[in-house]
Amino acid sequence: MGKPLAYLGLFFHISARIRQDYWKDTLARNRRSLLVISILVIVFELYNLARVLLLSRSGLTTLNNRIYFSLYCILLGIAILYLVMDRLLRHASHRAQWALQYTVTLSMLLWHACLNLYDLYRTPNGETSVFMTAVLALAVFIHMPCQYSILLFGLAYGLFFPLSGPSLTAGDRVNLTITVVVALAVSLTVHHNTVVYLDQQHQINQVNQRLQSMLEREPLTGLLNTSALQRCAEGLLAAREPITLIIVDMDDFKGINDKFGHPCGDFVLRQVALSLQSVYSHARGIGRIGGDEFAVVLAQTSREALNRQAGQLLARLSLIRWQNQPVNVCCTLGVCQGAGALTYEELYRQADQVLYQAKAAGKGRCFIGELCRPAG
Repeated sequence: MGKPLAYLGLFFHISARIRQDYWKDTLARNRRSLLVISILVIVFELYNLARVLLLSRSGLTTLNNRIYFSLYCILLGIAILYLVMDRLLRHASHRAQWALQYTVTLSMLLWHACLNLYDLYRTPNGETSVFMTAVLALAVFIHMPCQYSILLFGLAYGLFFPLSGPSLTAGDRVNLTITVVVALAVSLTVHHNTVVYLDQQHQINQVNQRLQSMLEREPLTGLLNTSALQRCAEGLLAAREPITLIIVDMDDFKGINDKFGHPCGDFVLRQVALSLQSVYSHARGIGRIGGDEFAVVLAQTSREALNRQAGQLLARLSLIRWQNQPVNVCCTLGVCQGAGALTYEELYRQADQVLYQAKAAGKGRCFIGELCRPAG
């Protein structure tokens, strides 16, 4: 008993992670369906109005024709009103658009029920094909959560069945009930399949994002790799925004490996990465671009801030210890501040030249250069 109820509960549940996607998808699908339905309604009801006015000998002189004429006008008005309101509410909240779609859907379903009831009133042994066709069309073309499917089908059936009962045979009542149950099952299944599809798409997107992140990240430190960092910088350059590129080169890193071993070297690289992320927390991108070389991409930054951050970085690196022994980690920074129509290669080349000048002057230094080219 528990498993069937649990499975049934899946039809009513929409995971929070896909709820927004579900509403967007449902609104888009229903908008297309209702657009087609409304256009068809307008065409057919204009024809029906012309048929009553021009092709019927009695015109509007009989009560029967006036009733049909009124019903046609009502459905025509519903279709036109939907098209107008849909355009007006195109940028409204999802709740407002949802309310419009399901109000129109319910109105059209009840209209078909009333038309079929009037047909049965005129012809007691008539058919229920108008109502059953509308019910099946609603199940196929209009997407909705289970609760609303049950509400709409239940309301229409609860209105139509008691009022049409005296005019229907036992077989007609059974067929009518079966049709509504089948339509409800189709609607619930469409809803469930939509939820499953969106959930699978969400999971696929998450996997793709993780894979993309793995492709962009350097495995040892978790920082951006060379290609990803270049794309990050090129985004700022393409927008002609002022940009700062910092190249961080470890001083005597080979000596650390030789003295303490490669496990220590890997540990130091990870600690340097953490220090960079801490000091340059506002950076657009931080990457490892070589064995012991790192780079930081910043938006416009003052020289004072750059010198202060360089001091903070050097202070943090000096505290790194391996197995309770000081490692004497140090680095040199070459900075290039760029503006205008520059390429990443030009910016990197200038930062590398500044780094070379800094290393020539001694360890643990930060030199800042500039590169500016007016936009073409």
